[in-house]
Amino acid sequence: MHSGRDAVSRFGATILDASGPRLTHEEKAFFREADPFGFILFARNVERPDQVRALCAEMREAVGREAVITIDQEGGRVQRLRSPDWTEWRSPLEEVKRAGAHAARVMALRYRIMAAELRAIGVDSNCAPLVDVIAPDTHEFLTDRCYGDDPGRVGAVGRAVADGLLDGGVLPVVKHIPGHGRATCDSHFDLPRVEAPLDDLRACDFAPFAALRDLPMAMTAHVVYAALDDRPATLSARVISVIREEIGFDGLLMTDDISMKALNGTPAGIARGSLAAGCDVVLLCNADLDTRRAVAEAAGVMSQAAQARADRAIALRKTPVPVDIPALKAKLSQLS
Repeated sequence: MHSGRDAVSRFGATILDASGPRLTHEEKAFFREADPFGFILFARNVERPDQVRALCAEMREAVGREAVITIDQEGGRVQRLRSPDWTEWRSPLEEVKRAGAHAARVMALRYRIMAAELRAIGVDSNCAPLVDVIAPDTHEFLTDRCYGDDPGRVGAVGRAVADGLLDGGVLPVVKHIPGHGRATCDSHFDLPRVEAPLDDLRACDFAPFAALRDLPMAMTAHVVYAALDDRPATLSARVISVIREEIGFDGLLMTDDISMKALNGTPAGIARGSLAAGCDVVLLCNADLDTRRAVAEAAGVMSQAAQARADRAIALRKTPVPVDIPALKAKLSQLS
């Protein structure tokens, strides 16, 4: 493990979480040493707004900089911030269906409001938009988190989501690149295998990601694409070359959570494998301190290319222009 940033000022190649609503003394010391690129919050880290704000401040104090702090706040089943302190949102698919022709405008408003709620507690990234395209056999864990079954419309709605977040000073993370929609099992528990021909993947699954290739950050899919490799995308140099060269994404590429059961091996081994395949940063969630320490040690510091991508992403964070949130909510209600 390294202590602080090295001679060329590179962050640790990890995104890590905390065990509870405040950092323990051991976590503070560990984060100071590991210097992760950023952090991610879960429901166990969330009690009330003041508490989350204090936790974010502790995380940033531990690494001595304004580290990126992200969260899964999609709406519906996947939202870490809930009432009474935060807005309860419909599932993305229901929102898009209700909005009809106004879907892009509705989603831009929705995620601009969401960005205001995130920024108010110190969170400056969101793991959205999710632009996986619904297929006939899409697993139920994913379906209502999607925006539809037409890749062009999914890309357009995804752009609106990203714009709403960026306008609100929150960095979007597009997921799950290069597409999770054809998966028929839940990658939290099993490794999905997609048998579709490459031409079909290009025409449908890859298309929304290509449309959003300029976004600052993306998260990989723990999915095997048989047309490309027998290894899941997160661990496949071949798939990551497609992400970089064919889809054209040159932002910061993070793994999905490497503790998910789709991936076999030790967390440290998976971390090394994902970085060797071409990922820029390893996301590890829901692990004990020893495992977090082992992964941080295995991941080391970001490559020079990864650090450059990280710096470009961070440069896109902006202080949002103040907006009238009640007025935006009224407009959202009118449209949806």
